[in-house]
Amino acid sequence: MPDPKSAYGTAAASDTDFRRTWDRSEYEAKAKKEQEERREDAKARYEAKLEGKKWHKPVDLSALDATSARGSRLDVASMVGKSTLVPAGAGVGKRGKGAGFYCEACDLTYKDNVQYIEHLNSKQHLVNTGHSWEVKRATLQDVHERLEMLKARKRQQEEEDKRLGEVDIQARIKKAEEVEEAEREEKRRKRNEKRRKGGDGIKKEDPWEGRLGIIA
Repeated sequence: MPDPKSAYGTAAASDTDFRRTWDRSEYEAKAKKEQEERREDAKARYEAKLEGKKWHKPVDLSALDATSARGSRLDVASMVGKSTLVPAGAGVGKRGKGAGFYCEACDLTYKDNVQYIEHLNSKQHLVNTGHSWEVKRATLQDVHERLEMLKARKRQQEEEDKRLGEVDIQARIKKAEEVEEAEREEKRRKRNEKRRKGGDGIKKEDPWEGRLGIIA
C-alpha cells in the first residue's frame, strides 16, 4: 500500500511533527564535556585545599576587556529613603537580592555603601562584568588623543556657557526695558490726572458759579 501524501506531494504530517527534535549525539558530547570540566575543577580544588590554598577557577584574560576608569560617578545616595521588596529569606548572608546595595552581576547584597564600592573594585566583580583586573598602559598617542578630547570638551562647554550668558543678558535687558516702560506709563498717567484736576491736584472753583444761575 503506497504511503499517503499531502496535497504538496510530500509525506503526510503526523500529530507530533510540530514537536522539536533533539540531536542526541550533540547533547551527549556536551554533557560529557561538562562532566569532565567538573571533575577537573573538583580535583584542582581538592589539591589546593591540601596545600592550604584557596582555589579559583582559571579565567581566560585574553577574552576580557582591559580595566578602565568609570565613565560616570557612582550614585549611592539615590537609594536613601527608598523601600525595596525582597524575598522572605533574603535577610541572612550576602547571597541573593536583599535589603541594601544589590549587585546583579554577582548576585550579592551589601548593607553599606563602603562594602558595595569595595566589591565593585574587586576581581570577582570585574571578571563577572567582562573586565580583567589589568590596566592597559597608555601610549603617547593615547595621551594626545585624551588631551584633544578634553580640549574639545572644554571649548564646547565654554561656547555653551557663552550662549546661555548671551540669552540671559538679552532677557535681563528686555525685562529692564519693560520695567522702565511701565514706570514711564505710570508717570504719564499721574501727570495727565494732575492736569485734569487743575495742576495742583485740587479742583478750582469758578467764582461766577451760582451768581449767574449756573449749576455746576
